[in-house]
Amino acid sequence: MDTIIKHLMEITGHRDHDLLNISVISALSELTKAATARVLELIYVADKAYLKPQISIHKGKLLSNEEESVVTLPGLELDQFPDLAQGLLRHDAVVESVNALGERVVWLPVWMNDKVNVCLEITDPANYNANTKEVMNGILVVYRNFQNLLDYSERDSLTGLLNRKTFDDNFSKLLRGKTNSSAAPKLEESAIERRHQEDEKQHWLAVLDIDHFKRVNDQFGHVYGDEVLILVANLMRSSFRPSDKLFRFGGEEFVILLRSTSQEAAQTVFERFRENVAQYPFPQVGTVTISIGFVQINPFDPAVAIIGRADQALYYAKSHGRNRVCQFETLVQQGDLKVEVSEDSVEFF
Repeated sequence: MDTIIKHLMEITGHRDHDLLNISVISALSELTKAATARVLELIYVADKAYLKPQISIHKGKLLSNEEESVVTLPGLELDQFPDLAQGLLRHDAVVESVNALGERVVWLPVWMNDKVNVCLEITDPANYNANTKEVMNGILVVYRNFQNLLDYSERDSLTGLLNRKTFDDNFSKLLRGKTNSSAAPKLEESAIERRHQEDEKQHWLAVLDIDHFKRVNDQFGHVYGDEVLILVANLMRSSFRPSDKLFRFGGEEFVILLRSTSQEAAQTVFERFRENVAQYPFPQVGTVTISIGFVQINPFDPAVAIIGRADQALYYAKSHGRNRVCQFETLVQQGDLKVEVSEDSVEFF
């Protein structure tokens, strides 16, 4: 009981989605003595639903999903889990199944206003009796209530992405490399070694804008304009890793914090995302394109200056044909953008 109270204190003490998810899945893993426990994000792309692992615990050890390739697929298709798919259609609070290895799998969909964006998964629980199920339900109620509070204050109400006021905190956290809490299980040594290698790579900030979005609103109406924003947000979720942070800054402007990858990989993932949007059949509207400007994050520069450089690259992309990805440093190196440093400020031309 003391352990459960401790976990409940951790869950109710967090004001951060990642730490909240770590605490709840750690509590369920310890309570059920499960072989594996995961937090899965449910993503919808076109007419398909995908399960994308956010946090995983295996044999009591927290595994990092940040080592995923920056060019991974959206996730596992929900169709691969027919019992869960049927349970979601029935609005079940708990879905149980047996996997190909003969292990019991328990899914706990987190219902928010008749919609599921997060599903908790427990595989091969050694402790799973009536008392355990009752405690699990209590933990889930607490988790859902706090998830609701965080979503209300930190999420954009239309797209579900992080909102602008959460940017500074997430930006600082990225620079600090703070991805875990002291109370959470420790990462395996191999994951720590990989993290060290990742830290040698760079972080990137991208600003993206939907091309001719005003034309969409004027021609098709704001209802279809809002649908375009929602679908672009869904494509963003399917195109980036759990460790990458996605924001809607307002209107048709979005910001991405891309963690620990090379310039080549960053260019690849942004190009792939641009192509995914351009190839997506938006209902009624048809083809929609985006322009992206991105920049390497210098930890010694303020966020406003870094965003300003990404904006300059975005403006160049918009003014040179749209539907393209431009990197600030490359534009400067090629002479397409000039940087003049004065005693008071830095100006871009």
